[in-house]
Amino acid sequence: MSLLSGYRIMWIIALFDLPVVTKPERKRATEFRNFLLDQGFEMVQFSVYARFAASKEKAESISRRIGKAVPSSGKVDILFFTDKQYGQTMSFRGRTESPRPKNRNNLLCFKWIMPGFSETMQKKTLAKQSVSQGLS
Repeated sequence: MSLLSGYRIMWIIALFDLPVVTKPERKRATEFRNFLLDQGFEMVQFSVYARFAASKEKAESISRRIGKAVPSSGKVDILFFTDKQYGQTMSFRGRTESPRPKNRNNLLCFKWIMPGFSETMQKKTLAKQSVSQGLS
């Protein structure tokens, strides 16, 4: 099996429910959301953020960092999906199923496509990966 197999590449989905009644709670919730963005996550829906990871080990490492950043009164769940599993995602807008992306070529030049994942964020993340791997 290739190192870039769709069965090795992982998607990390962070789901959270944080209290936002008081000003300090709102501040902690904002700090947590900003932490996720700094870790390379993109917002999929309110309180649902997703990120790509090259392996299960990398996904688990990211998960541990998230665990350390959870506000004391918050609830956060982390879900892991292989790229193949994530490719089976069904999206609905209203009562209509959105078309599934055709030929999701996630492995081409390490670029991935995800509804709501901005092109700017893809470029930033690819640039960070290049720098961290000494490719720039």
